[in-house]
Amino acid sequence: MNDYFERCLAFGPMVSALVLASAVVLLLGACHEVHLDYTQKPGEIVLFDDLYSVSVPDEDHAVAVGYYGSAYFSEDGGETWSRGVTDTLTSLYKVSMADAVHGWAVGQRGLILRTEDGGKHWERQANLKESEGVHLFGVAAIDANTAVAIGEWGTRIRTEDGGKTWVDHSFTVSETHPMFQWLSPFEQEKVRNGETVYEDVGLNDVYCLRAPSRRCWLIGEFGYIFYSDDAGETWEKSNIEGSREIAPIRFGYNGIDFDPSYIPELGSFVESLIDEGHLNVAVEGVASQGEVEEFGRGGDPFEFFETLEARMQEVRTVLEDAGLQSERVRLRGQPPWDYEDYLAVDPDFLERYYAGRLFEYPGVKVRVIQNPILFTVRFRDEENGMISGLGGVTLSTRDGGRNWAYSKIDRKLAVFSVASVAGRAVAVGEKGLVRFSSDGGQSWKSPSQDEFPETFTFMRDMDFDPSGKVGLVVGQAGRILRSGNAGLEWVRVLPPTEEVDGEG
Repeated sequence: MNDYFERCLAFGPMVSALVLASAVVLLLGACHEVHLDYTQKPGEIVLFDDLYSVSVPDEDHAVAVGYYGSAYFSEDGGETWSRGVTDTLTSLYKVSMADAVHGWAVGQRGLILRTEDGGKHWERQANLKESEGVHLFGVAAIDANTAVAIGEWGTRIRTEDGGKTWVDHSFTVSETHPMFQWLSPFEQEKVRNGETVYEDVGLNDVYCLRAPSRRCWLIGEFGYIFYSDDAGETWEKSNIEGSREIAPIRFGYNGIDFDPSYIPELGSFVESLIDEGHLNVAVEGVASQGEVEEFGRGGDPFEFFETLEARMQEVRTVLEDAGLQSERVRLRGQPPWDYEDYLAVDPDFLERYYAGRLFEYPGVKVRVIQNPILFTVRFRDEENGMISGLGGVTLSTRDGGRNWAYSKIDRKLAVFSVASVAGRAVAVGEKGLVRFSSDGGQSWKSPSQDEFPETFTFMRDMDFDPSGKVGLVVGQAGRILRSGNAGLEWVRVLPPTEEVDGEG
């Protein structure tokens, strides 16, 4: 992937092919190819670059970062801005300030920058992900010495010494991991030998409350949501409410057809989620003990595989005929047609597959997969938080992130950022999307022009100071909007009016 394409995707980092393709359609027009040598002294802004992240540590100070190594800082609560010196032309995807002077920014190819003067100057920090060329999409400062950074390939790294050293806590694959059976023989051998194989998942954001709190949260693709109670040292998986499944469809012994009486139930199942594009459906073939013994272990495994595959395809056809898009169907437990390639190094490979297919009767399981693409997570205190995602998705929690519930805005556009203060939540996204909520994200409405200036470009990130009074939104072409009254009303502060009027 070339650098230009990566920059176009900076405002919604994703690694799945489907989402990458969608991002091109949605966002390509927002990118610009301008190459300048930034040699100006600190304080001079000569080009209003796309901004991807903002951090507001108190009512007076703020820092924003973005395209081509740009970094802006403010010392008057976001009313006026100056350019900081980063000494890099690498795009910066996230910034987090621990206080008014200390903070970190992260970006492409493992870049980590540290500031100790409120964003005026930045210094590069060496880390293991830089040598691996792994993109870092998020960072959260807990205090002046402690921070957590995340990114692609399950990256989670942590520092407790101001960034002098970063310790790797990334998601990895073990022999018991569901992903293990789908690794290449070479990667499986690495896992058996105790070598590291990273999980193929992109983590898009991490958020930590500042000390003395030790609460942190991270999110990513495939509905990944985790929480930490010890400042990011260990993590627990969160639950997304709304899971649905039906009793497994029963098939005859060694049969590939099911009773038509199941069709209405499958149709109702599809109808219940047809408008929830962030939900996919898992279809998984299972077999009875007798089938495994007779046709698997005692017969030709390929014929057994064909039976399981045919069962899944039968159910898939009914789901699609009921209106479910084919790309929302995920076949689980598919037959390992190339199992013979694995037996030399893993003699138990086929037995594990058989064990995973066992059920009390021959059939197919059908259930909802919670796998939304998530962009940003924010908490206003240790209990109340919100998440934004692709396709108009927002989620909220009131128990510290252990359980999350969906809410939806009235548009299927990407919601790039969401944040809340007492009594109000604000969501922003692509194509000028802005919505307000006064009930914790359960319902959303469009603001009036007196509340929020009409905007047609993407807005990538938002943050409020700890008191909730000052809020800032950043986005395309250096656009910065400010609220000084807890998100009730917003005004544009950058670029200057003549710059905006002259766009295009």
